[in-house]
Amino acid sequence: MRNLLVCTAVLTATMFVAAPAVAQGQAKPQPGSPEIAAKARFGVWDNSTNPNNVMTYEPYEKGGMKITVSNPSKPGTEWSYVTLFDGKFRPVTGQKGAETAVEIINEKSTRISNKRDGVVYQVVINTLSEDNNKIENEYIRMDKDGKITGVTHVTYIRRKQ
Repeated sequence: MRNLLVCTAVLTATMFVAAPAVAQGQAKPQPGSPEIAAKARFGVWDNSTNPNNVMTYEPYEKGGMKITVSNPSKPGTEWSYVTLFDGKFRPVTGQKGAETAVEIINEKSTRISNKRDGVVYQVVINTLSEDNNKIENEYIRMDKDGKITGVTHVTYIRRKQ
């Protein structure tokens, strides 16, 4: 009788605690997940010092992102890439021989590795501000042996809708 009572209590508790989303594999994204890192960046971002450098971040597949870099003064010269934040290199559309890989550092920062003709030539640390309205990019350039040859900084401001 005691075993029946314990089993009934466990079954009843399970029914009340289990959420349909969790049971179907649709749990809420956790902090630092690709979904959160991507969603916070969706929108149009203007380079703070160069009006001819605009980044557009949009959803791609489940939890991924498509990034398009454009020059408003030269339509048709844009280039883009997609990421699932898994660190896998994927082709860059609009740049011959180029590939990009993106991985999450934490909820506000990603590491972007850029390859050309099979050689990583640049790593970008992309950090979103606390208010989600500014992106700070540190561009670290390297030679074919991985030696750092230069570092530059660019700030992007979220375009008001």
